[in-house]
Amino acid sequence: MSRKPKKGYFVRGQFVAEGSELDLQLKAELKGTPDASRTDLKRESDELQDLGKELLTLRTDLFNAVGLPDKLVDALAEAKRITNFEGKRRQMQYVGKLMRKLDPEVVQAARQALEEQHKGSATEKMQLHLVEHWRDRLIASDDALAPWMAEHPDTDTQQLRALIRQARKDAQPAGKEANVQVSQGLAPRKGRAYRELFQLVREHLGGPAATDGESADAEDEFND
Repeated sequence: MSRKPKKGYFVRGQFVAEGSELDLQLKAELKGTPDASRTDLKRESDELQDLGKELLTLRTDLFNAVGLPDKLVDALAEAKRITNFEGKRRQMQYVGKLMRKLDPEVVQAARQALEEQHKGSATEKMQLHLVEHWRDRLIASDDALAPWMAEHPDTDTQQLRALIRQARKDAQPAGKEANVQVSQGLAPRKGRAYRELFQLVREHLGGPAATDGESADAEDEFND
């Protein structure tokens, strides 16, 4: 008894049976939705949703400059307010859906804004390294004063010397307090002069003068 011939067709001399893997692949390509394209679309969708998450951390001025549609701005604001894990997850899925509707130019603007913020953070961290280096150097040795004044002759020498003296004094507790710090392995106490010296050095190195809170926050971020 002869076998029933398979249904199919020939492509470039090759027989393709209906329902076979090759048949499905060829039909998918004809429809313009091959598996590879589906994978690419999924990856792009995930990337846009991740980009939406990153926008939650974007600085306000950079965020406003991107030009996001109001609906997405509201969705991101709502995501910031939500603390429930599942609720936030669903909200970020909605954000991802809105992100996929953005024009390519807006998506690129969002990426550039995040890159600008990242570069700014790296530059700030390098600046803090330099500020802390000079502050510690000035406190540690009088020999650092001359090279500092050579580079920054407009510094108020009297103020600088006063801050250095007070910072050294604050860092050397007397009596029982000193013994406790040594026995417990504690770092030297850092008083107001220590922070003010940090601000003075930062200002002369090109950074803006900071308030006490901002100076402390900056140092905490650097030490982290």
